Amino acid sequence: MDSTIPPLFTGLFAINGETRLYGTIGSPIRQLRMTGIMPQVFAAVGANAVWLPFEGDAALLPVMLEALARMRNLGGFTVTIPNKTAIIHLLGRTTRRAQAAGSVNLVKRDPNGVLAGDMADGAGFVRGLEAHGHRIRGTSVWLVGLGGVGGAIAAALCEAGVGRLLVTEINEARADTALDRLSRFYPDVPVAMISAENPPKGIHYAINATPLGLRPDDPLPFDPMTLDPDAVVAEVIMSPIETQLLQRARTHGRRVHYGRHTLDHQIPVYLEWFDIDTKGIDIVRLVRSIP
Repeated sequence: MDSTIPPLFTGLFAINGETRLYGTIGSPIRQLRMTGIMPQVFAAVGANAVWLPFEGDAALLPVMLEALARMRNLGGFTVTIPNKTAIIHLLGRTTRRAQAAGSVNLVKRDPNGVLAGDMADGAGFVRGLEAHGHRIRGTSVWLVGLGGVGGAIAAALCEAGVGRLLVTEINEARADTALDRLSRFYPDVPVAMISAENPPKGIHYAINATPLGLRPDDPLPFDPMTLDPDAVVAEVIMSPIETQLLQRARTHGRRVHYGRHTLDHQIPVYLEWFDIDTKGIDIVRLVRSIP
């Protein structure tokens, strides 16, 4: 397989009547990195496509989806905060892994105009872990946060054959719903709720799937120093690259796993879902090379 990375994209394809439209729905949208990454990916694989920001929150979703479903040149879009859980009930079809996660972050328009949803957050996270030499099957994992991203990671960990999954979520209703979903889709995986005040022992991976760490004054979602010394501390936050959680863990000798790795390994999932031929290009390596 040819894994050569083409030169970084420096200009735009000429937009014409055959250009396919892709984008991201979310609010706010200013922090979005996809508008910088995807044009270079499209250029590398020779796709006549553009990636656009679609700003709108849950209140606007029904109207936006109705319009997008009628656009015959729409290829699809990703979904970010705060819409990942709200959108799942508005789509014509969803995959099993989206149903198990209880959220959607990837949508495409079928030829008949039906919007179909999938969830790539969990798959991207697990692929990222495994690509960096971390085995999932049979391990013990502590996951903090069961929102859109956390629910997706929980489902993906179960799908990957985790031996034991411990979860922490301050929203009781959200926790109950997530545990019910996991028990229905993965009845053979032991899943239990625990408190963040009582960090578990014997954990191979501790994962922050909360927003804590986006701001410098955020409290830590958990103290990594309470974990076993060989535990890996993993983050879903992509910016800042090194959150205070990871900094504390790393400076005290714990192994860390960065949130950026999830996005690196999600983008191949996006292209698979959109039926875009990668032409043998190493997409993960390409994405890592983009500043």
